[in-house]
Amino acid sequence: MRFMKKNFKVLLLVVFVAAASCSFTTKSFDNPEKDKLLVELISYVLEKTHFANKELDDTFSSSVYNKFINDVDPLKRYFLASDIEEFKVYEHQIDDQLKNKDLTFFNVVHERLEQRMMEAKDIYKKVLDSPFDFTEDQTIDVDYEKIPYANTPEELEARWKEQLKFSTISTFYDIKEEQNALKDLKPGEAEDERFEEEPTEKNITEATEPKTDSEIEIEARESTLSSLDDYFSFIDDLNRKDYFAIFVNSIVEDFDPHTNYLAPQDKDRFDVAMSGKLEGIGARLQKQRESVKVVEVISGGPAWRGEEIEVGDLITRVRQEGETESVSIGGMRLDDAVGLIKGPKGTKVTLTIKKMDGTFKDVTIVRDVVELEETYAKSTIIDKDGKKYGLIDLPRFYFDMTDYKARNAASDVKEEVIRLKEEGMEGLVLDLRNNGGGSLKTAIDIAGLFIEKGPIVQVASGDGEVEVLNDRNSDVEWDGPLVILVNEISASASEILAAAMQDYERGVVIGSKQTYGKGTVQNVIDLNRWMRNNQHGDLGALKVTTQKFYRINGGSTQLEGVKSDVVVPDRYSYFDLGERDYKNPMPYDKIAPADYQTWDGYINLERTIRESKNRIAASEQLKLIDQQARWIKERRDNNVVPLNYEKYIADIEQNREKSKEFDSITEYENNLGFSSHIKEQELKKLDSILSEKRSRWHKNLSHDIYVEEAVNVLEDLKMNNIKREKLANIKD
Repeated sequence: MRFMKKNFKVLLLVVFVAAASCSFTTKSFDNPEKDKLLVELISYVLEKTHFANKELDDTFSSSVYNKFINDVDPLKRYFLASDIEEFKVYEHQIDDQLKNKDLTFFNVVHERLEQRMMEAKDIYKKVLDSPFDFTEDQTIDVDYEKIPYANTPEELEARWKEQLKFSTISTFYDIKEEQNALKDLKPGEAEDERFEEEPTEKNITEATEPKTDSEIEIEARESTLSSLDDYFSFIDDLNRKDYFAIFVNSIVEDFDPHTNYLAPQDKDRFDVAMSGKLEGIGARLQKQRESVKVVEVISGGPAWRGEEIEVGDLITRVRQEGETESVSIGGMRLDDAVGLIKGPKGTKVTLTIKKMDGTFKDVTIVRDVVELEETYAKSTIIDKDGKKYGLIDLPRFYFDMTDYKARNAASDVKEEVIRLKEEGMEGLVLDLRNNGGGSLKTAIDIAGLFIEKGPIVQVASGDGEVEVLNDRNSDVEWDGPLVILVNEISASASEILAAAMQDYERGVVIGSKQTYGKGTVQNVIDLNRWMRNNQHGDLGALKVTTQKFYRINGGSTQLEGVKSDVVVPDRYSYFDLGERDYKNPMPYDKIAPADYQTWDGYINLERTIRESKNRIAASEQLKLIDQQARWIKERRDNNVVPLNYEKYIADIEQNREKSKEFDSITEYENNLGFSSHIKEQELKKLDSILSEKRSRWHKNLSHDIYVEEAVNVLEDLKMNNIKREKLANIKD
């Protein structure tokens, strides 16, 4: 069910978006076959534009070979070991085939895959025609990369049976839980979607009439069958070009994880995503194995309003309003899974979510148009013991490339700083947690609000040329204490801004051990612009890595990200998130530092950082968060799942009881006050939705221990400034 691991991605963390404007004139691409033409064209564009001039050799060939086979059969339930042995002859030939515009490897694998998928239709129907015995002492290892290919058709059928039993036991458990929950239901007590009218004694009795385990097993197995029928119906709609796009991505993604081929339909979706026009449940999704992973919950959207979906959750099944059966999205392309999740405004969709701790829950969301206003910068006044501090939350570095007069992140942050200063703030927190990046220009402009003019970031091209990008405005909008909040998901432009503030010693970076680690620049190149007299139709586009970012101290943000001055544990502390999670990231390296002078506004910055670390080490709340993070990591690393029902529910109950130990984390109060500035207070009087959003945000901030420590650091930095002023007065 992990059909297309990282293809057709909608979530793309890019900073630059550009299209090649030239028509290629020194080489002719006149191959009459579109697939061969596409491979030839992409190979040439990569050679000419990619940051790393990668050699197409046997190592490259082996990597493409393994990735393509894994992407089309990730659960190892189609190919036999004999198929793999037959494919092996091509493992070191793909580089030569590409140079000769030979697609033999792709054709052989694709034809065999089609054959095995046809055979699989008979297998799954045969397996699901017989009851599963949930009393057997059996387990399944879901780390599919480590299991071998089946040697015989009989072994392959046994694998299907094991995997389908795994799918069915989950549904079996859900049905039994629903039945147990309805046992004590009385008329008028609760509204259940299985009732078309107000629950009555009669229809409750009918709905809650206990089913036997055999009846529940049949219902659960029929649900699995329905999902597989839907899945293979989807498979039947795929054609050669869909698989060829996977093959092309196996080639280009070997250069680095952020170089991708965008087929024509995917290029359209990419353009929509970059425009900021979002709709549906209000979450950014990414394909991960047999599920779809939530990588961002858009502030203000339906998922955000429901408060039940979080970053890191996995969506496994989808049920539309009015339907009784949910559909497994395992094995679907991200496009098609998103197509099921999206829908018209006002309609409901129920998602089966696997939480970070391994538990499952159904979440019903009313679809809506995501309100983009909540993706913009916003600020709040923090009150601590009668003193005022400011916090600006920046979800992304937005900038409208089609309208330079439109609002952007830099101008909005500047305006918020001015408003907070008018309120008398004595220190500022800039919250970049979960900020995946955006416009490089706005990151540079925001950095300029806090320093005098100087270099902010260095950008290197593949030919070794380095450009230093500067803030050229000597005005400083805020010269007081500054803290930058980051986490593992803070990426790209967020890392540039945090790194610059750290290198200038302008502020203290508080957060995860390191940020995301994306220090590369991608350009989107329209492949059609390299063609003359193109008679093959739309060829799509290539998102290709062309440059790398470097800090002004010379170190790259690639892979290592920005290491926080003060490391604070969180639920992701023991996960390899971001660039480190890829198998082939571009390496970390260094270049010569830029010419810059550190900020001279603080004295004894090291002592401020040391005192913060001491508070972190002594915090019982953060110790509990660290324990939770270790437990979550332990749960995620456990890939063996019981298929014996008693052990299955015992495992769930054990996790449920363990998770209760961490309930107090969300109940924590930091005893800080949060309020809107004067202008926003006026807007809230006219906009009840805005008022509700800010109330929700302020409530969440009141439970945020990271904000609490940020304010503590601001206080210490402020004391440093006071001491500095006293020393200056003594000297005078």
